[in-house]
Amino acid sequence: MEKVNQTSSVSEFILLGLSSRPEDQTPLFILFLTMYLVTIIGNLLIIVAIHSDPQLQNPMYFFLSFLSFTDICFTTTVVPRMLVNFLSEKTISYAGCLTQMYFIYALGNTDSCLLVVMAFDRYVAICDPFHYVTTMNHHRCVLLVAFSFSLPHLHSLLHTLLLNRLSFCDSNVIYHFFCDIKPLLKLSCSSTFVNEIMITSEGSIVLVTPFLCITFSYIRIFITVLKIPSAAGKRKAFSTCGSHLTVVTLFYGSIFYVYLQPLSTYAVRDRVATLAYTVLSSLLNPFIYTLRNRDMERGLRKLMARRKS
Repeated sequence: MEKVNQTSSVSEFILLGLSSRPEDQTPLFILFLTMYLVTIIGNLLIIVAIHSDPQLQNPMYFFLSFLSFTDICFTTTVVPRMLVNFLSEKTISYAGCLTQMYFIYALGNTDSCLLVVMAFDRYVAICDPFHYVTTMNHHRCVLLVAFSFSLPHLHSLLHTLLLNRLSFCDSNVIYHFFCDIKPLLKLSCSSTFVNEIMITSEGSIVLVTPFLCITFSYIRIFITVLKIPSAAGKRKAFSTCGSHLTVVTLFYGSIFYVYLQPLSTYAVRDRVATLAYTVLSSLLNPFIYTLRNRDMERGLRKLMARRKS
């Protein structure tokens, strides 16, 4: 472990990444470069397909296009830095580290808010279909997206400012592949009491509240669907929710595993769990929403047909 003079302040950090073995770096570089390119192309195809197909011009796909845009930004905040670290020096400046952490939390929580908005959209569509057009009008959809993008930045700014007040004067080695708040707090040589209190209180609220809203929406949806007399009607209603539920399970399952535990229990295994919501979720979203959604499949086929012609 690299040490720095205890009387000086840390000016840069060392990101150890997923593996410190030299023979692992090239295979990991190829793997994550491939995953990154597939993520960018897949999410861009969804955005283009939605905006070029008039039949996909409804609130559900309006929100999905912003989710895909956020996934592109979210992955770009994490993976390019990983790729650089695989093949060159693993250092990142203090300012660069805090900047990366800010955008990771801002964009990650934007994903979370958009998943809530999409759950609300499905709730209105299934539980109150006669008022769907008026409830989910374009103006309200824009406001929901604006809220989803603005609130997470306040949350991220709070934790970034609280971290910036700490001193780092002993080790500067981060046992992670990006600048995450928990491994950074473990490196601090000043009191992290306020930071831990804010993570436990405000951070938990920001994480758990969206999940509870989604859970409440789907409880109401399931109750409504069970009242539908025909099996075909039930299948059609559930089919519009299956993709969203799959994404929610992957996203929140990994986040809860990593962040809803005490700082003292943070371990190397959490790096692997973090991959699920930082890389895998954004990678799999295009496949989940395409393979389980006939409208998206049709929209992508039309897009490909236009490009061929």
